[in-house]
Amino acid sequence: MLLYFLVKNYRSFRDEAVLDLEAVKLKDSTDILLPNNGTEYLPSIAIYGKNGGGKSNLVRAMWLAVQFICNAQKTQTEKAPVPVRPFALNDYSKKEPTAFEFGYIQEGTKYVYGFSATRERIETEYLKSWPNGKEKKIFSRTIDGFDFPKDNEKRKKEMIAEAVGSNQLFFAISCTMNYQPCIDAMQWFREKIVFSRDYTDINRSLLDYGEDEAMLQAIVSAAKTADVGIQDMNFEIDNQVLDLNSNKDFPEEIQGMVAALRAFNEALRQNGNEAEIQLAGGKLKSTTYHSGTTKDGQTMSFELSLSDESDGTRRLMTLAPAIEKTLKNGGVLVVDELEKELHIKLMEYVINRYHNHVSNPHGAQLIFTTHETALLYQEILRRDQIYFVDKDNQDGASVLYSLADFNIRNDMNIRKAYLLGKFGAVPSIEEVY
Repeated sequence: MLLYFLVKNYRSFRDEAVLDLEAVKLKDSTDILLPNNGTEYLPSIAIYGKNGGGKSNLVRAMWLAVQFICNAQKTQTEKAPVPVRPFALNDYSKKEPTAFEFGYIQEGTKYVYGFSATRERIETEYLKSWPNGKEKKIFSRTIDGFDFPKDNEKRKKEMIAEAVGSNQLFFAISCTMNYQPCIDAMQWFREKIVFSRDYTDINRSLLDYGEDEAMLQAIVSAAKTADVGIQDMNFEIDNQVLDLNSNKDFPEEIQGMVAALRAFNEALRQNGNEAEIQLAGGKLKSTTYHSGTTKDGQTMSFELSLSDESDGTRRLMTLAPAIEKTLKNGGVLVVDELEKELHIKLMEYVINRYHNHVSNPHGAQLIFTTHETALLYQEILRRDQIYFVDKDNQDGASVLYSLADFNIRNDMNIRKAYLLGKFGAVPSIEEVY
């Protein structure tokens, strides 16, 4: 579970910005909240703002931090720059470090991990945990060196620190050197936070989840929700029909794929898609069949390709595995522009899956940016679930704030007030004649 995310001096965020998922004391929609150790957290957050205001930069900041944390031991060779991009619209921020911090819960333990860095080096880094509710410092770091608690693990951490370059994260390197407390804390970054892909990449989704029947089933369920009306599907490899119902022995290199596709095909007898993708040594072609009528009124199946399916259908089917993964295992799904190609009803369907404890038994969370103002009703989103990103026209710096920061009536028409500019984060349009 994500408790909060902090970023400072990254792209358009010059000053500190905090996306806080702790619920505010409101009386509305308390049944959707996620309880943890006496505190309640939000299952979803919607982030609004004008074009160019910085919404996507918040997602980029989170993505960059996670990717660097997970891969720094691979990417940071001796002279590799740290991949941060400080605020550029003044003469001093580029000399200051960019900072990231995550508060999260992994396997029942609260963690706080953060680091700050310039392009040349890591400036600060720290990891704390709260086992049994009591704070425990695992390590901290400044330009002057490392600080480790005086315990039976101190010597091991000192040995690891000797192998950490100035442009590398101790957190990442310690995992490769089998330091268990960091491995436990790293698991959240590796397994619990997911970033969505563009809807055109459904083929990649099929490849990534090709041996996971539950994920393939999630794509099918999404297709059913979108009501695409597919009746059947078959596959070909290297122009040879692959009979998934056959008991024949398939080549070892495609057996896992065949097992998954067999389940996928079975589910797709009512709904599905068509794709052409490259797989280890051969082409996979899948064809879908939709019910139609002949000239004389007879019912008949007709072939369609993926390009014939709607953008909304493909978008939802691409999101489906990530939705399923987080709902099944607990975690956070981050989506930039959730409304892209999706009808408002499909957006509500996705959000409600995270708001319903039956479909979300493990406390998964959804964070998304959007322009869709039809969601701005307190029956759909609580006030503390609505965030805004606005950019100052004079200094170009983005700021992040919550609707809960405003004193508004429970019966206020939030959508109308937002469009009128009462909360900021809307474009100022001047007509030119």
